[in-house]
Amino acid sequence: MPEKNHVLTEEETAATTVSDSAETQPEQPEAASDSKTLRVPSSASAGALERYTAHYPEWAKDFARKYFTKTLTQFILYGNVRDLVPTRDAEDRPSYVPLRTFLTDDLFAIRDIVLFFDRSGGIHFSDKESQRDFNRALSGYDTIFGTDYAKKLPKDPVRVFSVLENYFRLRLADGKRIACVIDYAETVVPMAEASMYSAEDRNALVFLQKWSHDPIFLRSDFTVVMITENLSDLNQQLVQSPYTAEIQIPIPGEAARRHFVNWYLTDREKAFRDHSTVSGESLAQNTAGLNFIQLRTILADVLENRTELSYEILSEMKKEFIEAEAYGMLEFIETDYNLGMVAGHAEAKEHLRHAATALRNNRPDVMPMGYLVSGPVGTGKTFMITCFAGDIGIPMVKLKNFRSQWQGVTEGNLEKILTLLEAMTPVAVMIDEADAALGDRDSSGDSGVSQRVFAQIATFMSNPKHRGRVIFFLVTARPDLMPVDLKRQGRAEEHLALFYPSDREEREELLKVMMRRTGVSIPMKDVPESLLNGERTFSGADMEALMTRAKFRAAAEGKEGKVTPEILQEVVEDFMPPTYPMEVELQTLAAVLECTSRALLPPQYSKMDREAIVRRVEELKRWIS
Repeated sequence: MPEKNHVLTEEETAATTVSDSAETQPEQPEAASDSKTLRVPSSASAGALERYTAHYPEWAKDFARKYFTKTLTQFILYGNVRDLVPTRDAEDRPSYVPLRTFLTDDLFAIRDIVLFFDRSGGIHFSDKESQRDFNRALSGYDTIFGTDYAKKLPKDPVRVFSVLENYFRLRLADGKRIACVIDYAETVVPMAEASMYSAEDRNALVFLQKWSHDPIFLRSDFTVVMITENLSDLNQQLVQSPYTAEIQIPIPGEAARRHFVNWYLTDREKAFRDHSTVSGESLAQNTAGLNFIQLRTILADVLENRTELSYEILSEMKKEFIEAEAYGMLEFIETDYNLGMVAGHAEAKEHLRHAATALRNNRPDVMPMGYLVSGPVGTGKTFMITCFAGDIGIPMVKLKNFRSQWQGVTEGNLEKILTLLEAMTPVAVMIDEADAALGDRDSSGDSGVSQRVFAQIATFMSNPKHRGRVIFFLVTARPDLMPVDLKRQGRAEEHLALFYPSDREEREELLKVMMRRTGVSIPMKDVPESLLNGERTFSGADMEALMTRAKFRAAAEGKEGKVTPEILQEVVEDFMPPTYPMEVELQTLAAVLECTSRALLPPQYSKMDREAIVRRVEELKRWIS
């Protein structure tokens, strides 16, 4: 509680006089403690605190522990902030409520004044008596400062904070307990470079920083809570301040989802089973990455609309929910392919088959943190990882372009994606063209965006708890352009290198696969020798293009798309692949240098002197540039 004889400024004294001339509420006595609300005495022991908060989610317990250190008045709640929160109702039964209701009725139930502010709605109070008290104080403020806020409250942060600071000081002097919740905080103190702050941003930031270490506020029962989805969307001076605590609200795990499903299906389980081949237990197990509101949507669709729910429909709904939650920046890879459909690359396929077996046997501890998959264009890097997705039995997603031209949006996008990936575990993540997508510690010219993106990805990839749970596949033709910190052990630990077929057997195998894929059927004895003798290098992409071109010519000649050996011979003789030999050689040698397994290298490269390869790579880079 604040001291009653603390020194007020002239403005505070005048405002107090005006406010006190109106009817004010008497100070409310300390309410009795119970398990429903955070009514713990300030001198409570750790054991007592644990008892009082036993039914809270872990993030709320963390909030309570930090609050009762009496060193913090400002908290940032971020992450899954638009979801429901588990709690207990007045009759001590399980219940799920919005975050705003949880803050009002649970965390801050004992507070005399709980108010909410956001740019759209302005200032709102949790009860009518507090609203009336504020209006009375506002009349006094208008008298002192010549404003007319009693008729129309401001909504811009600077004027709102000026009014609230005056009100807070008045009521804290009266011994009131206050909680102020600022929703959509990223619109009040947005992330920006210091040189780009607007006058409003600067003033709002100063208000919040001043409140966080004001002695009067620290001595009082006063709390400011800022709510945002992405921590990176907030002003980093505020986030990194030692006077501010960040509390993440996670996407619910399997146990939390199971409790929610059981609660929602109370007395309605039979009705659910009548329209669903998916049990409640299986629903909880197969919805990693979904929050309570999305689960409620699935359950309500079955119970209220009598929609039939199968595993296929559930999988499709989960995919739609997560892709929408990620703003389209994550794409589920669904494929009917498997590694048996990949031609060549025998050692790489064998390694990935062992990895798939480990995942199916629930042995994440033996898995690498991630893979770097490199090789020249046309060697089937993306196709091989797509086929691996058909073997592993866990979801695989593709990280799409998350970069934005707007300040701070890129980092916010990536934070959202990484939060979802952590909730979806186990999951595999493919990042194509990784050298361009992931940034660099030393990048410049984009206001530090690439550096921050690199830091976010690198930190996430090296988290030991993600081993075998979030498996990254970084796919690139130019691994030499990727920062070393992403390729080192502890991040992308296994480096798989893919090369063009090096002998006749591999070329025949690759050609058979491409003929099956394109629907061309020609006996191998009738295939043009130039496709198989190795005098010209044909990648898998080249062979697929040849088969498609041959089908096109057969259709044009009225042969109903049936490719004859003569047509294929003509197409092969006519085919002139794009010529970029130096680029292809550079990509090939870069993959050789990156490969972490000698068994993956073709004989001609495994015997080459590495120093000679390095010199040749540097020479090729100079010529190309």
